[in-house]
Amino acid sequence: MNRFMMTALVVVMATMMTQAQKFGYINSQEILELMPEYKTAKSDLDVMKSMFEKKGKDMVTSLQNKYADLQKKQESGTVAPIELQKQADALKAEEGQLGDLETIYKKTEELLKPIQEKFNKAIAEVAKDNGFAYIFDSGAGLILYADTASDATKMLKAKLAIAE
Repeated sequence: MNRFMMTALVVVMATMMTQAQKFGYINSQEILELMPEYKTAKSDLDVMKSMFEKKGKDMVTSLQNKYADLQKKQESGTVAPIELQKQADALKAEEGQLGDLETIYKKTEELLKPIQEKFNKAIAEVAKDNGFAYIFDSGAGLILYADTASDATKMLKAKLAIAE
């Protein structure tokens, strides 16, 4: 019985060794920075972000001034309570427009989603074509050590037709 168990153990270990999984890694940030569509999207988003930031700051300053003026009118008694409420409601509505600045987040998702899908599809193809069971991202700091022979970054760049 011991001989049978020993033989079974050797067979199981040999099977596990022949089915060893292959691991690879990439630097996603390096690759994304080289993708023309990513560069374009990033540039568009940077312009939009600075535009929205300026608009947002201007709106906040304007609202602060309007609230201060309304408070002065209230303190001096130069505005009727009904008019005070009407102006306060108008300011709250204007304040609500600041929430519209969240458009940048929607635009970011809209611009980056197809790039991310293309990127993920290419990673899956590289993994399949090269027998990788897993591909990790060294750019995200997830790898503490890796043999450079496992670096699939060049393969992914080739799959995405990116020149260095």
